[in-house]
Parts: sequence; structure tokens; C-alpha cells
Amino acid sequence: MYFFYVDESGSLDPAAIGRRADGSTFAKDHLYVLAAVSLFERRWHGFEQTLNRRKRELCEIHRHTNPATPRLELADCELKSTWTRIPKERAQRPFLANLTDGELTQLVELFYRQLDHHNMNIFAVVVDKRHLHGYMDAGRMHRKAWELLLELIQKFLATEHPKHQGVILTDDISRQRNRSLAMKHAYFQSEGTSKGTRLTHIAEMPLFVRSELSNGVQLADLVAYNIYRCFRDQNPAYPFFARIVPYLWASRSTPAGFLDGLWVFPAESPLVQFKTKLAKERANRGTAGP
Repeated sequence: MYFFYVDESGSLDPAAIGRRADGSTFAKDHLYVLAAVSLFERRWHGFEQTLNRRKRELCEIHRHTNPATPRLELADCELKSTWTRIPKERAQRPFLANLTDGELTQLVELFYRQLDHHNMNIFAVVVDKRHLHGYMDAGRMHRKAWELLLELIQKFLATEHPKHQGVILTDDISRQRNRSLAMKHAYFQSEGTSKGTRLTHIAEMPLFVRSELSNGVQLADLVAYNIYRCFRDQNPAYPFFARIVPYLWASRSTPAGFLDGLWVFPAESPLVQFKTKLAKERANRGTAGP
């Protein structure tokens, strides 16, 4: 069995253009990214123990250095891309606020090292809101992104691990949103996707977990932002994206220069060509994933 940890980056607001009270317009966040990382079930213990051990060590180091530091539990040691990048956000989290820049950098790097150590793959859907049809509201946009992500995961399991099933774990956001996602997922499980893909290798409903309790979801959060940032700036040299690009899934059965695990929607988006550029650059560097 494979676990697939899912998180997102960018806004669910489907509008790429906003309008002020005076009638003038302004550009809004035009991307939404839904990303997943895979983890084989037998690798879970090592993955969790490695990251939790380091978090506990850092807590003890700072408790020893400053006894007034409050005692923290693992649930207090969450890593989020927003919190690591923005000093004001970081300062509001006791665990991150106590870390030196070097300690934080090393902890983030430890998360990324798990991709290689545990043969993990990355899957992502990039939605370009600038080219969505007018009927696409937030619910429909999220439904489409989820559908496309399920298709990527189904293809990965069917072609690479046909004897295995996959279980999806995603961030527990709210009861209403969880229920909405579960109903979308149930429909695809029952009826297949709009392309006719049957999800024969995906079991159960999505499992909703608190992100502070799941290192897998925390890694998916970091990955989703890196892909968002790369596509937003159209900059494949963005260092943290370059760090994860070897782990974007590329099937052994597809031609070199194609990334099976990355999908841009809709097809009219010029970012489709940017994805093609990324895939070719990855192939030219000889970058191979797990």
C-alpha cells in the first residue's frame, strides 16, 4: 500500500482579475496548486521517526539553553512554507521562533532528504485561473484539480505498482469542506473521472488529518509552494523547486522529456509550454527520480 499526502498552495478564489470600487481592475493570485507526495507503507516508520526525532532534539536543545522556554509537544512543531518564509509568521510560532536560521534550514533540508531516502514521488496539478471558463467557481475548480490529481495517482499505481493500493491523506480544514471533498471523491470512485478513468488502485475515502500531526502533509505543503512559486515566476531555477524536481514522477514507459506526474489545467494555458520546458530541462540534466 502507498500513502499519498496532499496539500495545496494558492487561493481557491477562481478569479484572476479583481475589481475595485472605482471600477479599476487589478491582478489577483492567478495560480492554484494541488500536490501529493507518495510514501510506501513500510517506509512510514522511518520517515516519521527521522523527522520527529529531530524536532524533539531541537526542542530539548532550546529548553537546555533557556529553561524558561515552554515545553513543546510534537503538535507544536509544525512546519509550513508560509511560516518558514515570512519572519512575522515565524515569530508567532514558539517552535520556529526559537530556531536559528541554520537550524531551520537544516530541518527543511531534512524534510527534502526524505524524498530520496524513501523513494518518494511528487504529483501536482497546476491550475491557471487566467484561462478558466466563466462557469468555474471555487467548488468546480477544486473538484477538477482533485479529479486530475487522482488520475495521476491512479496512473502511477497502475503502471509502476499494479499490486498495490493507494490511500489519500489530506489536511483537515473544516467539517464543511471535508464533507464536500469526500462527496467529490466518492463520485469519482463510483463513476470514474470525466476521461473515463476508473480508480481501481485508490482505496477508501480521503483520510483527513491535522497537518500539525502529519509530517507527510507538512512535506506536501513545502512541495506545493515550491511548484506554485516556480510556475508563478516561470523560473525553473528557483532553488527550492530545483531541490524537488528530480522527484516529480516520470514513468519509465514514457519518452524522455515528459513529466507524467505534473499536469497544467486548462490546456489553453501557456504554462503547458512552460511545463514542457521544465520536462526537457530535467531530461537534459539527466535528472532521474526514484
